[in-house]
Amino acid sequence: MRRREFIALLGASVTWPFAAMAQEPGRTYRLGVLVPFPRDAPVFLRFLDELRHQGFIEGQNLTIDYRDFALHGDLSSEYAAELVKAQVDVIWAGGGVPIRAVQQATKTIPIFGVTNDMVREGLVASLARPNGNTTGGSMFATELDGKRQEILIEAVPGLRRMAALADSNVETDEKLKALKDAARARNVELSIYRIARPEEISSAIDAAKASGATALNVLGSPMLFGDRQVVMDRVAVLRLPAIYEIPEMAEEGGFIAYGPRFSWVPELCARLAVKLFRGIKVADIPIEQPTKFELVINLKTANALGLTLPQTLLVRADKVIE
Repeated sequence: MRRREFIALLGASVTWPFAAMAQEPGRTYRLGVLVPFPRDAPVFLRFLDELRHQGFIEGQNLTIDYRDFALHGDLSSEYAAELVKAQVDVIWAGGGVPIRAVQQATKTIPIFGVTNDMVREGLVASLARPNGNTTGGSMFATELDGKRQEILIEAVPGLRRMAALADSNVETDEKLKALKDAARARNVELSIYRIARPEEISSAIDAAKASGATALNVLGSPMLFGDRQVVMDRVAVLRLPAIYEIPEMAEEGGFIAYGPRFSWVPELCARLAVKLFRGIKVADIPIEQPTKFELVINLKTANALGLTLPQTLLVRADKVIE
């Protein structure tokens, strides 16, 4: 066999055997999941697919205890206690509130999760060597709220009054004041509408529209992402231009979105789950963060809203949906 053919054959065949050998023969791994989306959501299906490629297959050597808190955010602590009681090997918690709930429920079961800023939210001590039993990733979604505000002001010519939809579990008074000051510097009045539960979303958007706001900045939040369809449906009815934290949200029908792709999350979480299943210590798994941010504009939605976007903004977009 020629050397080049041998290398090609080797590259095509080594991945799966090594992944399979890493599993303990006869063992069934138990994963607990506490996230703000249903079990059939694309993000979770992608996560399962990534695990499958690493030799962890549900129904064979993997069982999953799943909890979706999107409609029951106040039950995070109860759900966390249920997962601990089920004696799972590892827990995936999505968002700062559920991560903290799981941390309070167990000091020994390894936890991985993704939220805005793992360090700033006090969930880990450092990026390089997380403390305790928690590792994961930082999306820095709320760090980009100001940038999204600037983009929205540029996208809606003549904007004078705008609103921000803020998750009280995530946003700080200092951060919201900074957004107001930045808007004022652009001669735009910003009003903040805080919510703590999913059932408050529609009424908050209605109040923003009634106040005279003609654009909405949907601030970074696991809850608002999990209930993004509620947000997008309501702003569509009210014909209110809105900007979102995840590029995929514009691809799903939102007006504009700017931030890291959410597809980064299932890939990261699968890597973390595999490392923890294989016994790597949490302290040896650094916190990861996205390195690319995308601006996606949905011209179909813009046309439905009767908006003509500046050419200077369109040419900066990573993707324009026509």
